[in-house]
Amino acid sequence: MPTVSIKTYSFHPSIWPKMIGEYSQDAKAGDLVEVLDKEGNPFGWGFFNPKSNMPLRVVSHGDEPIDEDFFLRAIENAAKLRRSLFHLDEETDTYRAIHGDADQLPGLVADKFGDLLSLEITTLAAWRRLDSWIPALHEAFGTNRAHVRVDPALSRVERIPTDPHPLSTESLRKVKVRENGITFEIDFAEGHKTGFFCDQRDNRRRFASLVEGKSVLDLCCYSGAFSVYAAKAGAGEITAVDLDEKAITMAKRNANINDARIKFTHADAFSWARTMGENGRQWDVVLADPPKFVTGRDDERGRGKYNDINKLASQLVKPGGLFVSCSCSGQVNEFEFEKLVTTAVHKQQRRLQIFNRTGAGTDHPTLSNYPESRYLKVIWSRVL
Repeated sequence: MPTVSIKTYSFHPSIWPKMIGEYSQDAKAGDLVEVLDKEGNPFGWGFFNPKSNMPLRVVSHGDEPIDEDFFLRAIENAAKLRRSLFHLDEETDTYRAIHGDADQLPGLVADKFGDLLSLEITTLAAWRRLDSWIPALHEAFGTNRAHVRVDPALSRVERIPTDPHPLSTESLRKVKVRENGITFEIDFAEGHKTGFFCDQRDNRRRFASLVEGKSVLDLCCYSGAFSVYAAKAGAGEITAVDLDEKAITMAKRNANINDARIKFTHADAFSWARTMGENGRQWDVVLADPPKFVTGRDDERGRGKYNDINKLASQLVKPGGLFVSCSCSGQVNEFEFEKLVTTAVHKQQRRLQIFNRTGAGTDHPTLSNYPESRYLKVIWSRVL
């Protein structure tokens, strides 16, 4: 078994290049390797790729050896968690099946859409194992089709082959799924990530319970899921805004499928919200669910964007109205995000009455030694 040593103790699964010591000559990109501490003692096991920005992904700590069957068992355990313990199949055919490191499968994110698995691959090690992982996934989750996606930029960094994987259904374009009794169409050619954001499922249902008869503003609406939920729940006027023209097209399609009356606007959320504020427009309920703004620990520009979007969005809430603010940046923890939101609101001489703080659903577990895996944060409040 190839070995890799680390210079410093860290139980975080992601090991940066500066933390890597020596590694054996037979350790190749994508290999499962034994991890040694700086004294040469067994420390754990992980995936190795010396050319990657993150060369070592530790999946198991301790001196007990693991082999490739470890990952097949991890797939079985992931299915048991979602299907046997949480019974997700009874309420939806759309959920996160594999959540990367949190399911001990670094580099693999898989969402279940009916009989289809949409896979996002971010490591060479995961790509190399798809021949065995995909059949195991189908058996565990009751699916029979797979769609494999690799971000082109990440493919170059990780040295992942650019050819379509032979087990991937490449001719696939669109599928329809149901979530909490609502139908959505997923466009794999135009969608982001795995095609649909399952992580907000429980929050969409919670949002719908608060909007009956109210005017709703959905900033950064993407494919319109929150707005469709609001319409089905009996909201009054619904306005949805997004800069991505393709996302707006998908959102309109989802609204039509569900006979939902929604006013969609193709515009930059920042400039549009600024104009609405200058015009004195306000809504009963405002949701801000922007894309990931912060990509690194020192990304102050991204943090500034969170300040701006929350400042602008909170100005559009009627006194006593509801404000729901979201962040999907893993590098911003829940405490920092709440501070960003409240500081932006306080500068407007307004206050928040926070009544809930939520995140992703149970199908998105987090690791205690990997706080970034709790990437989704949602703050629920009234604006006073």
